[in-house]
Amino acid sequence: MDQSAANRYRGDFVAWTGVCGFIGEGGGGAPIFPHSHYAIQLVIGAPPGLRVQFGRHGEWQSCAAALVPSRATHSIDVSGCDMSVVLFIEPETPEGKALAARLQGRLELLEPEAVAVGVKRLERAWRVESSYDAVKAACMQLVQDVSRTAPRAPSDPRVLAAVEYIRQRVDQAVTLSEVAKAASLSPGRFRHLFVEETGMPLKTYLLWRRLLHVWTLLMRGETLSTAAHAAGFADSAHLSRTARTMFGLPPSALQVTGPLSARLRSPQHHRG
Repeated sequence: MDQSAANRYRGDFVAWTGVCGFIGEGGGGAPIFPHSHYAIQLVIGAPPGLRVQFGRHGEWQSCAAALVPSRATHSIDVSGCDMSVVLFIEPETPEGKALAARLQGRLELLEPEAVAVGVKRLERAWRVESSYDAVKAACMQLVQDVSRTAPRAPSDPRVLAAVEYIRQRVDQAVTLSEVAKAASLSPGRFRHLFVEETGMPLKTYLLWRRLLHVWTLLMRGETLSTAAHAAGFADSAHLSRTARTMFGLPPSALQVTGPLSARLRSPQHHRG
């Protein structure tokens, strides 16, 4: 996406375990450059005006929504959309596994009817309610509907203790042995239990937490450099390289200036 397109983008970031993404408007001008990333991507345009290119030189296809498999080169163009939603789903999650088995490395175009109800709910949560929790719930429901999976969250108290240990050290490098000790388990047993409960290897989860912390800080108005250091990255260039691998775009390409971030930055929110 060129800088002029990025400057016209107005959006917000949302995340939960194994999934994160952006909801916004604008970004017209040029399509995102062809790229690939580890996550499975669900992209939605509202009203239907989305265009997707599968492969570096594939034909552009118009659709209401699309599922892009992990590591597949692709590009998207949201210039014809009033609102766009791009969600990144980790392949190890239950939703990711279900989608990977279904896609088999192929692009899947979704009919408007498949996402219409969810998009309407999401648009209201974002534009009218301006509620992060409501937007997150609507995004979670969209992923569950599209992947045909039931909601699932870690429940084992040992894993929850490990997650809290990681959360408090998001700016630090932590090892498998340290996290396993916090969970009162051997490293081998913890590794297996963590994947079983979260759907993600510990190394992937640690990277997710650091990236999510960056975007949370950007939503609050911090600079890219400050957010990068606060999340344990060497500098903003290190962060940008990591974000390109995970999302296909550096943080600077998508400005978080939507209603959710505006509320987070408001004096009323800080006084509350």
